[in-house]
Amino acid sequence: MNKKDLKKSRMWKYFIDSTAEIIQEEGIEKITIRKVADRAGYNSATIYNYFSEVSHLIFFASMKFLKPYTDEVAIYMQRANNPLDQYILAWECFCKHSFETPEIFNAVFIMDLGENPEKLLKDYYKTYPSDLINIPEELKPILFERNVSKRGRSVLESASKAGYIKEENIDAINEITILIWQGMFTNILNNRRTYKLDEAATITMNYITEIVRNEKMFEFNQMKNTSD
Repeated sequence: MNKKDLKKSRMWKYFIDSTAEIIQEEGIEKITIRKVADRAGYNSATIYNYFSEVSHLIFFASMKFLKPYTDEVAIYMQRANNPLDQYILAWECFCKHSFETPEIFNAVFIMDLGENPEKLLKDYYKTYPSDLINIPEELKPILFERNVSKRGRSVLESASKAGYIKEENIDAINEITILIWQGMFTNILNNRRTYKLDEAATITMNYITEIVRNEKMFEFNQMKNTSD
């Protein structure tokens, strides 16, 4: 790494770490460029030399709080006996952590980051490579994918190749499971439901597991669409 890259990496860490401190102390909603600049000891204009918008700064700082999830998802998936179980267990871990820290998961997976958000993920892990130490090589491509649909689809494709689900059901299973999670997650994030966080995760997983295990529903819908 040359001097220019070293300086950029160092400055990134100053601002990301300062943002993470504010998130921990006050919450994501309290983040402003001015607060981050004051905490890091620089002026606001300097931040814009390294981050094009505040959402990127919030994203990178939120990634620092995602490590408990990325460490644990590998452990969850290793318990699986087949790719379909891997998909269910991956969702179980995702639900557990997303409902525990909804603001963090919203910032990482849902918030509008503009063009090419996957590049932001790669930039983060390039700056903080130690976050990948406990991650098996086969899981790294999934973690470098911000799009929840693409993350899940790759596991379902493996389940289809192994004969656990039909190929024509992959997209339907993937889409419905995401919609189930998004519906509950949005309600929790916006305080529209009074569920306890662990209760919300359990209810969501009950629905997801039922959907994934019950392919007959998709076969019925396909027959109905054909007859229509």
